[in-house]
Amino acid sequence: MTESAAHISFPDDLLEAPESTPTTSTPTTGELQLSERASLQRVAGLSTELTDVTEVEYRRLRLERVVLVGVWTEGSAAAARANMVELAALAETAGSQVLDALIQRRSKPDPATYIGSGKADELREVVLATGADTVICDGELTPAQLTALEKVVKVKVIDRTALILDIFAQHATSREGKAQVSLAQMEYMLPRLRGWGESMSRQAGGRAGSNGGVGLRGPGETKIETDRRRIRERMAKLRREIRGMKKARTTKRAARRRNAIPAITVAGYTNAGKSSLVNAMTGSGVLVQDALFATLDPTTRRATLDDGRAVVFTDTVGFVRHLPTQLVEAFRSTLEEVVDADLVLHVVDGSDAFPMEQISAVRRVINEIVAEEGVAAPPELLVINKIDAVDATRLTEIRGAVGTEAAFVSARTGEGLPELFERIREFVGSSDVELTIAVPFSRGDIVSRVHSEGEVLAADHHADGTTMRVRVPSAFAGELAPLAVDA
Repeated sequence: MTESAAHISFPDDLLEAPESTPTTSTPTTGELQLSERASLQRVAGLSTELTDVTEVEYRRLRLERVVLVGVWTEGSAAAARANMVELAALAETAGSQVLDALIQRRSKPDPATYIGSGKADELREVVLATGADTVICDGELTPAQLTALEKVVKVKVIDRTALILDIFAQHATSREGKAQVSLAQMEYMLPRLRGWGESMSRQAGGRAGSNGGVGLRGPGETKIETDRRRIRERMAKLRREIRGMKKARTTKRAARRRNAIPAITVAGYTNAGKSSLVNAMTGSGVLVQDALFATLDPTTRRATLDDGRAVVFTDTVGFVRHLPTQLVEAFRSTLEEVVDADLVLHVVDGSDAFPMEQISAVRRVINEIVAEEGVAAPPELLVINKIDAVDATRLTEIRGAVGTEAAFVSARTGEGLPELFERIREFVGSSDVELTIAVPFSRGDIVSRVHSEGEVLAADHHADGTTMRVRVPSAFAGELAPLAVDA
């Protein structure tokens, strides 16, 4: 296959600013988080970072002015361009300014420099012409590829995985989310730890070996070995902390199970509108932002269906193609919300150029989690969101591709939400049991639970109590069996 490189230009307003919302006297949690994020932003050109680095470099990202580069190995040109547009969106979400982008047509990435030595020289010319300080590659590069490419372009080079980790580090707010991001960053950093010159090969001097003086000391622990050991120790501590946090999350899920409240997890590709959909269905103030990975910490909100049945919706972290394995492992407790759900609302961005690729990427990650947990996959309801931004012809094409079982909604305008609620009600009530019970007046708690967890079809009051025809979940029906009477 012949090699070729192509430039891609991006508009300055690649990511449109989110629509302003009317201010209220009591701001929601999401509005407060959005305000906090906007209060601290990167300012390009003001860095005073030292250029003469003599100690260990932890690859701290300096995303100010970047050039994107990708390798197109398969698929159509439109798909390759869509991948670069997504990478540009990731870069801008991280706070950088995209100056230029290049795609190279190759059968496979070059094992030495990712794009080949000749194209690496061309990339150096683009970096010089644009004044970029960072190159972002659309793929996960090996430590050797990162080092070799940096030697040619002479600026910082990071890959897609490091970029996503940087976004997660900026957006994590809860203690568990921050611990998970730190663990993922360390797992990524460990094999890529390096230094400049001979600083990393220094050994402990003096009496650090504690085994005698001159002539009795063997080779000591080098600087890089010390740093790697400390990182491993920190990773072990973070894993213990995350396991402890997992117990608290498991306890909360168990409490919802005891209350027989159906758990509905909202999952999907990043920026598909999951948080907006949760807000529209529950009236809550979950953070909504037109940016990739705006939500990292799962948020659970309670809602009441039109039949009085209570359900809980859980907003989860978004998926993306080539989701780094470090993140999948670190966010295991978060992703368990998907595995333990009674129903998964798989939200898809209907306005995306390739929605079927989004669906495949999300299902691939969910199947990996389900396989590792050794459990059955939860039932899925496909929800095509943002239909207000799709023309009729394109909407017909999507309907033909996803089938008639999918729900089509717009979280922004509310279109299709009543039908979605009806679909959810049908699912929640699919395993319900109808029975007639005689409830004495002294058991008002039973009447209250029936109204909150089930549906009252008919009620007849008499001197000894109330005879009720009810439809309730099967687990609750077992508790009501002693009160059952013939209809």
